[in-house]
Amino acid sequence: MLHAKVIVNPVAGAHSTHRKWPLISQRLRDAGLSFDYTYTEGVGHATELARLAAIDGHRYLVAVGGDGTVNEIANGILSSTSLPGTALGVVSTGTGSDFVRSVGISQDYAIACSCLTSPRRLIIDVGVVEYMNDGKPERRFFVNGAGAGFDAEVVKATERLPKYFGGTIPYVGGLLRSLFGYKNKSVVLRVGDKVETKRILSTVVSNGCYFGGGMRVAPQAELGDGLLDVMTVDDMGKFELLKAFPTIYKGTHITHPKVRIEKATHITIESSERVLIHADGELLGEAPASFWLIPAALSIVV
Repeated sequence: MLHAKVIVNPVAGAHSTHRKWPLISQRLRDAGLSFDYTYTEGVGHATELARLAAIDGHRYLVAVGGDGTVNEIANGILSSTSLPGTALGVVSTGTGSDFVRSVGISQDYAIACSCLTSPRRLIIDVGVVEYMNDGKPERRFFVNGAGAGFDAEVVKATERLPKYFGGTIPYVGGLLRSLFGYKNKSVVLRVGDKVETKRILSTVVSNGCYFGGGMRVAPQAELGDGLLDVMTVDDMGKFELLKAFPTIYKGTHITHPKVRIEKATHITIESSERVLIHADGELLGEAPASFWLIPAALSIVV
């Protein structure tokens, strides 16, 4: 049995993970998992811990935290120079839990812990986003979803709100906070070989189905199909958005005349206006941005 390196984000889930960790660690021992663990100490630390662990020969890393923690650890694994085959397990203790929803891992940490000795692996695609940050190009892997425009503004607003609640409540709070000050953007959007100049509310590039704490943004997305699902919301007004918003929980928003879903492996977005970019619920920078796919890039313990 592989020995696991467990990376714990103690502030995930409104600082609740620190309190839950003794129970989670006992569950891991009860499941028969051999492991050692390290607490993260700030933004980006999980990436560095995962990168060094993979380089040191760890073939099994476990993330205990939210979607941001999973994103950082995946980035550490994928940016390491280690041999391929490092597996990632997840115990979700964050507020959104969209990645585990998309994969099918239980949000109940007791159940999730019991599955971490499973031999089953799900090989998933991984997205890459290249964007601008302080005038310099940067690159980031994402496992669940990324986007540009209004949804990135909502992520920015959500990061500033206290996360007392889980699920979709923080995202809805960020949405309401962003709604009336936001103006739709004129962009040049390339999806595959098709190029359009248009005014949009938002473009979401999905690898998994869920976003924003349980919304089915891309109901037909599959983590291993070799394609990204691209949802573009055209020049939709604020009250029109509020009216259509509840349909996103069931995934029926895709029938709206101003919503379009396409599948592609490469997407670019450019604008003369400031357009924010996010990935896996973390604000990254600004457009111009490119999104593309690396097929079958990461092994998830399920």
